[in-house]
Amino acid sequence: MSAMPRESPVDSRQEILRTAARLFQQRGYDATSMNDVAAALKLSKGGLYHHFQSKDEILFEIMNHAMDLTQERVLNPVRGIANPEERLRTLIRLHIEVVLSPRDREITVMLHENHPLPPTLRRRINARKKEYVHFLENLMAEVQQARQAKGKVSPRAAAFALLGMLKANNLAPQFTELIFGGILA
Repeated sequence: MSAMPRESPVDSRQEILRTAARLFQQRGYDATSMNDVAAALKLSKGGLYHHFQSKDEILFEIMNHAMDLTQERVLNPVRGIANPEERLRTLIRLHIEVVLSPRDREITVMLHENHPLPPTLRRRINARKKEYVHFLENLMAEVQQARQAKGKVSPRAAAFALLGMLKANNLAPQFTELIFGGILA
């Protein structure tokens, strides 16, 4: 038996991203080192640096992948739905499915770990997040107009509420407040 660490050729970048996302989620970004990521993957530190130059780059790629998943599994499927209300219902359902999906921990990391990225990388991720928020905000405004509703909550606040409430740790209180404060008020 060889004591050499395995250098796995099988989709290793994706494996690194998934493992790093899990570690960032469990320990926090700051408390996780490149050594921790390499050890969890049974990779040498050099093997890890072969794929990613820094922890920042790993975090950026996780967040970017999360935005790709959101584009592919939420935005693309709803764009073809003509009825705004049906589009919004479908978007909410798909968004929740993506965020709560156990195989996509990258989403959770993206929601919780925005601060450590260097400014240039943070701007790129924030631009993608803004596009998503604007899409959601415009869709909510469209539904509000179609229903001729004078909602208590602005479409922008509602868009941020949907994104904010999906940080899994405060899902229940947020939904409860939404139901009792918004619908049953």
